[in-house]
Amino acid sequence: MDKSSQYKIFSDPIHGFITVPKGIILRLIDHPYVQRLRRIRQLGLGYLVFPAAEHSRFSHALGALELCQRVLKNLIEKDTTISDAEIRGTLIAILLHDVGHGPFSHTLEHTLIDDFTHEQMSLKIMQELNKQFEGELETTIQIFTDQYPKKFLHQLISSQLDIDRLDYLKRDSFFTGVSEGSVGINRILKTMRVFNGNVVIEKKGIYAIENYILSRRLMYMQVYLHKTVLSADSLLKNIFKRVEYLLDSGEKVETPSRHLAYFLSKKPSALKSISDSTMVHYMALDDHDVLISIKSWAESSDPILRDLSSRFLQRKLYRTTFVSEKNISAKLENVKKQTKSHLKKNGLPSDDLSASYYYDVDKSFSEAYKYESESIWILEGKKKAVEFSKAADTRHIIALTQPVVKPYIVHLKSVKT
Repeated sequence: MDKSSQYKIFSDPIHGFITVPKGIILRLIDHPYVQRLRRIRQLGLGYLVFPAAEHSRFSHALGALELCQRVLKNLIEKDTTISDAEIRGTLIAILLHDVGHGPFSHTLEHTLIDDFTHEQMSLKIMQELNKQFEGELETTIQIFTDQYPKKFLHQLISSQLDIDRLDYLKRDSFFTGVSEGSVGINRILKTMRVFNGNVVIEKKGIYAIENYILSRRLMYMQVYLHKTVLSADSLLKNIFKRVEYLLDSGEKVETPSRHLAYFLSKKPSALKSISDSTMVHYMALDDHDVLISIKSWAESSDPILRDLSSRFLQRKLYRTTFVSEKNISAKLENVKKQTKSHLKKNGLPSDDLSASYYYDVDKSFSEAYKYESESIWILEGKKKAVEFSKAADTRHIIALTQPVVKPYIVHLKSVKT
């Protein structure tokens, strides 16, 4: 038999050819739940800042799958015992790790469902797929929830140095053109090994880890928390706040997507669990549901919703101004006053509630490496692993891994702070 017929090949600009064995993994890739990820942008509203950042959660899932195949092969070559069932379970876990993301990835994560994280939905979906595939995802679910005896398999999926981060840093760096985020993936994968049941890095990979942490820090500063991305996120959330206010007030708001309308009207919560009905509607949502609804709201009879939606479609975004903690209150009062004046001058409602949709105050937070609570371990010799920050020649990196908190105010560009 021609061995090529046992595999399907995907061409990827980041990792080259991705070879996927036919069987359950390929069947899962073809499943509507996974195909839906093609319609969800990896970087949410990042495309409004970086024009080429149109890549999807689907391409990231395939990329992570490829890296996971490589690292498992490397670990086996270094005499780590991993069964075929464990390989399959780990590969499925990394393929599905982001399947619970909603429209525009993180942007609306806490808007559509209360007390919710996308990891909760990913687990719910895995459990549903486990039923559909007659129990073939049992090992996957144990690995994903860190209930499997071999802890290192979960660490490959979720940790301070996991496959997910390695792919998205490299991928996001490529598609945004921010070269500072490029990571030396191959050296990291090649120097990974299992020591005392945990993933560690051989000492020769220590500088690749240093580069990884620095790249992560720079990508947060330059991409994920870019000031224009923050302003776009704020505008989109304020559009949804206005829709919810109008619905609560008994107003009729046309929402072309009935699945999005479900979340706006039902306001489901994931505090105790995610209902089957919520999951079904959620899995029918993607970026297009939000965009077609915003196009409809741009013609709303409500002047605030109409203006906010038009701003989004025309990319008339707010401005983000970083401020010191002690100056927030005074600057915010000034922003409120000027915002009301701007709205009144442009024939829009200028009361406190209406003005509140045109500014926001928040804090950006990034932490490149949680070395105090979670760790990356460096193998020194054959019998000793040292936490990365204590390893030789890397102590200066600690200054770069401290949490960075930056208060900011989002406001109209005509408003001066």
